[in-house]
Amino acid sequence: MKRSSGVRRAATVTVSALSLALVTGCGGSSGSASSDAEGSSSTAAAKAYTATELRKLLVTEADLDGYDVKSASAGGKFAASKDEVTVTDAECAPLAYVLTGFAPGDDENAYVNRMVTEKSEKPSSTSTSDESLEELEKSLKDIMGSTMTIVSLSSYDGDGAARTMKSVSDAVADCAGGFTVAAKGQDTQKFTKVVGEKSSGTGERSVAFEVTGKVEGDTQTVHGEVVRHGSTIATYYSISLAALAGEKSEYAIPTEVIKAQAAKLT
Repeated sequence: MKRSSGVRRAATVTVSALSLALVTGCGGSSGSASSDAEGSSSTAAAKAYTATELRKLLVTEADLDGYDVKSASAGGKFAASKDEVTVTDAECAPLAYVLTGFAPGDDENAYVNRMVTEKSEKPSSTSTSDESLEELEKSLKDIMGSTMTIVSLSSYDGDGAARTMKSVSDAVADCAGGFTVAAKGQDTQKFTKVVGEKSSGTGERSVAFEVTGKVEGDTQTVHGEVVRHGSTIATYYSISLAALAGEKSEYAIPTEVIKAQAAKLT
């Protein structure tokens, strides 16, 4: 009975963390920084991809060993569209969009996304013996130790991608004191701090950041990175389920996820 109660508690924490992660992000699809040749003629003449073309470039399970890759909108949405997202400070909107599952720019031609989660072993039995309960408990711990990342691609005409990158970079600097996001049908989310982080250095330009917020009275941290590849912007937004449950404080966007996506855009 004691072990069974422990498993139930672990399951409750896991479900709560998953629900929180889905409320914080996972929107549907619509269509330190490295140098960026924003004024180049090739950038100005860039042609945007369609949503169909972007889906072919988006990372899949075949590109990543040890990860599950599925639709980001399968588990829920923060809002149906950007029109339903309200940010206290307009300059912070690019970061808010990243954290609510949308493209960081205002004029993207198309946008697609997927959810990438580290695989964990599933229990092979549904019985209630001590051995099977121990297996279930281990499986739940594996799930709690995983990092969930929303990977998105958005495409822009002309210099739209370069302008979007500048808006993200400016937001990281201007919104250090945090911002508040509200969405139709959802609770208001307050973020208290934004800090720039060392980026992956992929693409023509990359900007990484850490955002801290309050969730049910507890301080939680999420990580984001935005990378420009020509007229396309790749966005990564990671949540540690263990960190949300107070079990683990340090984590990062999985480098193998960024490398796999970058490889498909080069």
